[in-house]
Amino acid sequence: MLTNAPRGTKDILPEQATNWLRLENKIRELCNLYGYEEIRTPTFEHTELFLRGIGEGTDVVDKEMYTFKDRGDRSITLRPENTASVVRAYLQNKLYANAGLVKLFYIGSMFRYDRPQAGRLREFHQFGVEALGEKNPAVDAEIILLAWEFLKSLGLDDLTLKINTVGCPACRPIFRRKLTEYFTENADDLCGDCRRRLEKNPLRILDCKVDADKDFMDDAPRIETCLCDDCREHFNALKKFLTAANVEFTVDNRLVRGLDYYTKTAFEIQFAPLGAQSAVAGGGRYDGLIREIGGDDTPAVGFAAGMERILLALELQNLLPAQDKKITAYIVAGGSAAETYAFKLLTDLRRKNISAAMDFGKKSMKAQMKAAVKSGAKFALIVGEDEVATSTVTVKNLETSAQEKVSVAEVSEKIS
Repeated sequence: MLTNAPRGTKDILPEQATNWLRLENKIRELCNLYGYEEIRTPTFEHTELFLRGIGEGTDVVDKEMYTFKDRGDRSITLRPENTASVVRAYLQNKLYANAGLVKLFYIGSMFRYDRPQAGRLREFHQFGVEALGEKNPAVDAEIILLAWEFLKSLGLDDLTLKINTVGCPACRPIFRRKLTEYFTENADDLCGDCRRRLEKNPLRILDCKVDADKDFMDDAPRIETCLCDDCREHFNALKKFLTAANVEFTVDNRLVRGLDYYTKTAFEIQFAPLGAQSAVAGGGRYDGLIREIGGDDTPAVGFAAGMERILLALELQNLLPAQDKKITAYIVAGGSAAETYAFKLLTDLRRKNISAAMDFGKKSMKAQMKAAVKSGAKFALIVGEDEVATSTVTVKNLETSAQEKVSVAEVSEKIS
């Protein structure tokens, strides 16, 4: 139906937009504190960017991307995530030329063909940060701390930080081989998706929600037994930095995240009351992505947070502030001459940064007074033939019902 939005999309109505604006302002405030600058990338990119960046065999690429041919027969994809786009912009615009560490953040719409549910839509919004050009695990800790402090600053409780390491190209193949051998022995018990993952990307099996509670999953190989010295040292340093910052965390050996470009650090922040979709922020290090897309070997780390889920979490904890729709003044006009007079008054008040409204439907003055009360305005400014003739305005305090006539030049000062 033309009157319904496409499934998996949602209108953000005026009473909700205020909460979005507050959230975005908090994001910009905190990112400025940490020294991250905003970047805005295109809503769609060449499909190859995501195939190479995210990785074939992932659910995102295989099942969820919105991909189409444009009129030039080019394959285009609505961005399912923004890290690959940020890396593309970093390379195309040579952001690496003037600084060793480039710190960026973004806010925007992403698109995945997923089963719509609470806090999970097909068009959804993410806030994310990316730090490009530094391999020190202290940067990983800073990224995690920014995500943690952001969520805590909103007043959220019941947050859990889970971290893991997913190795690097030097040690992950060993882990991959062990997983393949182990899950091949249990292939008959795997779900259909995981049997396909067994050949393409066995790490994804660890992240499967269908097989998660099956007995054989508990005995699956752990990457800690396969780590090279560099990955082990990096992970141990990360834990020390988080401990120094007094951030509690849990090591989760099954945490691999849903995108192939992660190396070493992976993390997720969960809000338990959301249930199965409890992750509100997550990310990790992606040292190989920039080379994969066409740049030099460049270390990088980042995270993304789902804004719909955060707002849902705030709602569950009654942390969304009450909406304040009140205006300062509502102008009530009687007669055509008074209407022009009232419109000039309306314009003058707004130019002096005083919120004001008036009726445009030519209702009776009695109906306009009812509208003034309903609007929540503090003052009704009444103008009729007498006021027009004497260049005055009758100011009525709608809270006390007291009223007085003042010159039109003194109205703004009176109600301020």
